[in-house]
Amino acid sequence: MLIYMLATAMTVAMLIATVFGLHQEAQRIRAKASTKRFEGFGIRRPYRHF
Repeated sequence: MLIYMLATAMTVAMLIATVFGLHQEAQRIRAKASTKRFEGFGIRRPYRHF
């Protein structure tokens, strides 16, 4: 019975660690994306009239 309780506790601990890790990774990506400036939709060239 003790082995099952230990296995359950380890499973719960690993699930919590996984959720925490995913949250940290999402925060890092969000912070990295917010520092980028929006460059637009490609190269902007003025219209040339010939």
